[in-house]
This record gives sequence, C-alpha cells and structure tokens, in this order.
Amino acid sequence: MDQPDRTAPEFVPDGHGGVVVVVDDQPQSHVDLADPGHLLFEYVLHFGLVLDTLPEGQLAVTHVGGAGLTLARYLQHTRPGSPQVVLEPDAALTEAVRRELPLPRGHRIRVRPVDGRTGIAALRDASADVVVLDAYAGGRMPAELSTREFLTDVRRVLRPGGVLLANVSDEPARDHLRRWHATAAEVFPWTSAIALAEVWKRRRFGNYVVMASTHPLDELRLTRAVAGCPFPSSLRSRTELERLLAGGRAYTDDATAESPSPPPRDRWRLR
Repeated sequence: MDQPDRTAPEFVPDGHGGVVVVVDDQPQSHVDLADPGHLLFEYVLHFGLVLDTLPEGQLAVTHVGGAGLTLARYLQHTRPGSPQVVLEPDAALTEAVRRELPLPRGHRIRVRPVDGRTGIAALRDASADVVVLDAYAGGRMPAELSTREFLTDVRRVLRPGGVLLANVSDEPARDHLRRWHATAAEVFPWTSAIALAEVWKRRRFGNYVVMASTHPLDELRLTRAVAGCPFPSSLRSRTELERLLAGGRAYTDDATAESPSPPPRDRWRLR
C-alpha cells in the first residue's frame, strides 16, 4: 500500500520536560524521556492501564503505528526486555524520532518500515501476546485497518488469550465506532471498551480504547484500574456495547471507511 505524503514531524516541548510529536498538524505522541511511565494522552493512559492488568512478566507486543514510540517505551519501562515489533511505514518519521528522542539502552523494540496490513500478514501465527492498533494518517485511521479480514489476521497473530487494543476515534454520533465494534465482535468472542466519561456522554469527539480477545480479561480488575484514572473514565462491557452500538454492520475489504476527521488541532486537549 502506498504511504500517504506527510509533512515533516514537529517536536514541540510541553513546558514540563516532555515533547509532543506532531504529524500532519495532529498531535501523535507525547514522550517524556526522563519518565517513560508518564502517559499524558488520555487514551494512551488507558492502553497502559490494560497492559498493567495483564499477567506479570515480559509481553510480546506488536504495535501497528509507531509515531513517537510512547507505548513501546512505556512497556520497556514497566516490563524490561519485552520483545516488541513496531509497524510504522513512515521511515522518515521513525528516523526523526530516533534522532530527537532516542530509545533507552537495552530495549528490544524493532521498527519495521511497513504498513499494518503488510506487517501483520508477515508475522507468524500465535507470535504476539498483544497487538496495539494505533495507526493514523492525516488524523484518520486507514480504512484497511478496520475490516473483518484484517482483524481476522490479527487474531491469527495473537496467542490464545492474547488481546487486541485499538484506538478508535469518533464523533459523538459514534457511527464509526458502531461499525468498528460490530467488526471486532464478529472476529472475537470477548470485547470491551474504555473512554472518558464525557466521550461516552457524546459531548465531544474522542478516543475509545476497544479491547478484543478470544478469552475474557479480568473486567473487575480493569474497572477498578479505570476508576483510579486522574480524570473520569469508565469501561463498557460487551453487553453494554451491544446495547449502545446496536445496528452496526461489520466493515469488510469491499465496504469500509476511514475514521472521521478530527477537530482542529487547538481543540485537542491534554491533561
């Protein structure tokens, strides 16, 4: 698949020792080299909460989408030596991030300059404990990363009980999320999702962390972890999602769409 044209990344200091990586005029990542455990973006913190509830020890993680490699750095910090593969087609972005925000010593993070569909297809069966889907171009998730065919290939790559974590952004009407969850629910018998309370209430455009697996995760532990967030967030079970998102038709390679365009840059909020 062709890589879309992108502007050169910006590295914008946050005034507190961290850096925001901006691509296509959209904040893509926040990196704090002094404290890789500091997750500033709300949905990335939700990713981290889920990872923290998984069994102790190293995790084999495949990231679809790299940008500033924030979550890969976090996992290296919290579970040192975890083998990680990052599928990031923008080689110039990766080179700039490595130069401006060097990775820690002793890491096992390998970045492959390929798109998500190509990269996942090349991976072995049952080779990952977690697949993190956080790939955006021009602020939108590419359409080919939302289909039944792609998620079926993700399931092939996951080990039994492995989990898919996906950042799905949407407008208050939730039309994209409705179809995205319908697709995931066809492929995986267990699903759940986390978002800010104000996003669940449809007060603004926002990010949903959708979880999917062949085996249920510990929802009680997850719910407690989410309740401890520094900003109001909550978890919705599959039963709740099926009620909230009723009527969704699964995306397929023959009928799919990009996620909606995000709001202007100055309306994205950081805590």
